[in-house]
Amino acid sequence: MRVLVVYNFEGCRLGQIGTALSEADARIDLVRAHLGEPLPKGPEGHDAIVVLGGVQNALADDTSPWLPRLLDVMRGFAESGRSLLGVCLGSQLLARAYGGANIIGGASEFGWQRVDLTPEGVDDPLFTGTAPSFPIFQWHDDTFEMPSAATRLATGHSVENQAFVIGRAAYGIQFHFEADRPLVAEWNGEYADLLARLQPGWAKRHPAEADRFGPASDAVGLAIARNWVRTIGKS
Repeated sequence: MRVLVVYNFEGCRLGQIGTALSEADARIDLVRAHLGEPLPKGPEGHDAIVVLGGVQNALADDTSPWLPRLLDVMRGFAESGRSLLGVCLGSQLLARAYGGANIIGGASEFGWQRVDLTPEGVDDPLFTGTAPSFPIFQWHDDTFEMPSAATRLATGHSVENQAFVIGRAAYGIQFHFEADRPLVAEWNGEYADLLARLQPGWAKRHPAEADRFGPASDAVGLAIARNWVRTIGKS
């Protein structure tokens, strides 16, 4: 199993997705697109692709000039039937790749928030073994309209479009299911000044919220990661 992983920003890492890939003995080819590392021409040679988050928005072609090429690569994986996973910015890019309008700003969510599966989500293999409603970590400002080719799998109280699938196994996930408590703690340290400015009081709230929501969120996130890895190589 060979998986292409695309970084758009150094701070957005595989987290629990990496755990699930390691369990499956996957070979990971990492492309740090934000550092100018080239994307492949197409999906050949890889069984799946993971596109992670970033600080830029999904329309930031001027400051992130690799994005149009990445859209082509993502479509290539999806249309070949290979598994695809777009997380946060990655989900917004997948929506853009299939004609869904990106909505920049006005959709801020942060911290552990509740997400609800749609009836289609309950039946989708990505959410096998999860509850129909669960807390999960969020950190984003943008959202998107659902592409016509997509099936909505999860919704939120503040931001409607939280997860969708296109075709066999091209998944867009707005929430950070990969972010378990250790990764969130790393973000707290790495972005302490930013969080103090954008999320006043988070440093004080975090321990109690992590205790309250973290165990369930971590379990759901790892289940989702493992479920997605199981889609790789299937037809």
